[in-house]
Amino acid sequence: MIDHSLLHPTMTDADVRAGLEVARSCGCATACVKPYSVPLAAERLAGSGVAVCAVAGFPHGNSHPGTVVAEALRAIAEGATEIDMVLNAGKILGGDWDYVSAELAAVNGACTGAGAILKAIFENDFLQDIHIIRLCELCTEHQVAYIKTSTGYGFVKQANGDYNYKGATDPHLRLMRAHAGPNVRIKAAGGVRTLDDFLRVRELGVTRVGATATMAVLQEAVRRGFSGPVPPILAQDVGPARAPTGY
Repeated sequence: MIDHSLLHPTMTDADVRAGLEVARSCGCATACVKPYSVPLAAERLAGSGVAVCAVAGFPHGNSHPGTVVAEALRAIAEGATEIDMVLNAGKILGGDWDYVSAELAAVNGACTGAGAILKAIFENDFLQDIHIIRLCELCTEHQVAYIKTSTGYGFVKQANGDYNYKGATDPHLRLMRAHAGPNVRIKAAGGVRTLDDFLRVRELGVTRVGATATMAVLQEAVRRGFSGPVPPILAQDVGPARAPTGY
């Protein structure tokens, strides 16, 4: 279920290499990387069964649609098979649904035409339920593979004055599952940091999770008696799951 996230803006190449080793050793679905890291990820993950996922228009969704298409196609050419693309929150909030629909169609068409799949990031913290419902409908219409809750970087002002994000909340996940078509899968990102979080969102219909606490989550599964083959990396004592910075 895990897209191991390597998206924090301060990550060095050494950090990315270490994260790719975690993704490879743990048998994650993908390693999710920034566009410039795609060639490195493709090289390090070759033959592992772990796919490369690249972000596009990340993290604010304000790029020109043509730029997002070009970014996605370059990432695919360099080895990505999944693209996580951020939708334009300003256009959504402004009700410019023709723009949003056209961008979705263009990026999804480019991805599928090149043999990849698209995950559309809503950034739910910025939106109201009515916007989320309409996005679910559009993604169903355009046969987008996944809808995704957030980037983990959609900071909004909280009641206490701090800028933070809620990420994947249970009410939003229920709303997305209720209004997206049965062939549209859900990726939860932001705030899913423990094994219990994973189990809870899976019950809500989530099939993929963006996570940085991969090692701690899987280690907890081993502690609780997971009986399958355990990769050597999980035999290490990684301690309790910690809330990561960002995604």
